Amino acid sequence: MAALATSATLSLRVLLLTSLLMAPIGAVAYTKAAGLGIGKHGAGLVLFVTLQRQAMS
Repeated sequence: MAALATSATLSLRVLLLTSLLMAPIGAVAYTKAAGLGIGKHGAGLVLFVTLQRQAMS
């Protein structure tokens, strides 16, 4: 019974660590897939072009 409790505790720790590391990556992937953020039209396009020109100079 003690081995089962130790195994369950270890599994929960691994699950917690994995979820903490994967949550930001999942949030970024969801944002990219949902199309949220600055689009490349209107003010977003102006900002994009301005930043690209500054990067090139």
